[in-house]
Amino acid sequence: MRLTGIIAPDRPLLVVAADEEATYLDHELPVLLTGVGKVNAAVAVAAVLARHTPAEIVNLGTAGALRPGVHGTHEVARVIQHDLDGEGITALTGRLTGEPLELAPDGLVLATGDVFVSVEAVRVRLAADAHLVDMEGYAVAAAARAAGVPVRLVKHVSDGADDESASTWKEAVDACARDLAAWVSTHL
Repeated sequence: MRLTGIIAPDRPLLVVAADEEATYLDHELPVLLTGVGKVNAAVAVAAVLARHTPAEIVNLGTAGALRPGVHGTHEVARVIQHDLDGEGITALTGRLTGEPLELAPDGLVLATGDVFVSVEAVRVRLAADAHLVDMEGYAVAAAARAAGVPVRLVKHVSDGADDESASTWKEAVDACARDLAAWVSTHL
């Protein structure tokens, strides 16, 4: 976890998982680097929110496209966890667990999980419920919601969530970082 900049109640906090995704961000806004995965993201965001309250959290990052024709930068409308058996846990405990989070009236659905999706069968299964896949979005949104801080998830498609994804992400992340920084300049 690394925080750069000063968090203020009238400014957004930018949250990214990997250094590569933050390369071109304007350093006038504070940036929290969480590390990869749901646990790292949740812990980092919760730790910062225990001490500071930004105007909003904007989670920027790369995502795999689960469906053909999904490209570019998207604000997420709904985020789900794809690696949590929420229904099974709810059946055991009688309490809702891991329910989808509604973030915006329009946009794509993001599936978050601690698996780098690169197997076709997994991509096809996830595509039935979501457009994009990442490894931090749900955790960032859940931590922000728990603290009462507004949150937006903005994802840029880096790869096709298939067997070539790992090499594609490495090749694509620099261009994705430029596009995410351009989104920040335009929208914040």
